[in-house]
Amino acid sequence: MMNKIQPSQLVEEQRNATRLFKQLQGQIETLLAIGSPSKEEVKDAMEKVLALDKAYPLPLLGVMLEKFPESLEPAVWWPKTQSQKTNKHKHSNGKVESNGWTEELELEMRQVVEVIKRKDSEDYERLGNKALKMNKILAASGPLLTGIAALGSAFMGPSNGPWAAIMAAAAGALASAVNTFEHGGQVGMVFEMYRNNAGFFKLVQESIESTLSESDLGERENGELFEMKVALQLGRSLSQLRDLAKKPSYSCIDGSPIDEFASKLF
Repeated sequence: MMNKIQPSQLVEEQRNATRLFKQLQGQIETLLAIGSPSKEEVKDAMEKVLALDKAYPLPLLGVMLEKFPESLEPAVWWPKTQSQKTNKHKHSNGKVESNGWTEELELEMRQVVEVIKRKDSEDYERLGNKALKMNKILAASGPLLTGIAALGSAFMGPSNGPWAAIMAAAAGALASAVNTFEHGGQVGMVFEMYRNNAGFFKLVQESIESTLSESDLGERENGELFEMKVALQLGRSLSQLRDLAKKPSYSCIDGSPIDEFASKLF
């Protein structure tokens, strides 16, 4: 039952769900404090609640998250955004004349997305798949070794010599070691941590791409505020974010790999 339910992974799931629900609650309370929400804002809030509930279901039976998927899929706790129209706004002397956006800022955001894809997302998915593979091996080995120990003990007796007892003792000791490492080492929790972090980077990436694909600059979030928000999400100052955006260009020029992760928080 422990191998099936993965208690450490379940705790990490619910810990993240609690944090995200509290964050959403704060957003809704802020919305109510600044004025009467529109029907569109109410619908948006409901979609966020339903998406979060789907991403982290509370019941253990029927809708419990798959603990041993084929491969790591980043957690998705936000509604799917609708595809935006292609950018067709006009430029003048290299500047976008609206809402705090410039060509330089758009390029900076695209370069940040490139760093996230090539460093943070790729690394967390790689480590997450390693943790998943290890957890699968441990979850299968523990019951198997316990079964061998039980089988060996059933054949213990004078007629079978000492081998049955040796097999039972060795298999039982190995089963205890495997279960101790799996659950004491919280391997399931480590996998869930990687899955959630990969989801965070996917959210940042989708947020930037969705904003840049909006053709009406008036409908976008203010460019300067958006840049500051991305910097805060990645644990960077604005100057550090701009320096980070130059990394992919330097990498293409000299052929060296990007040597820095986008986030300073994880």
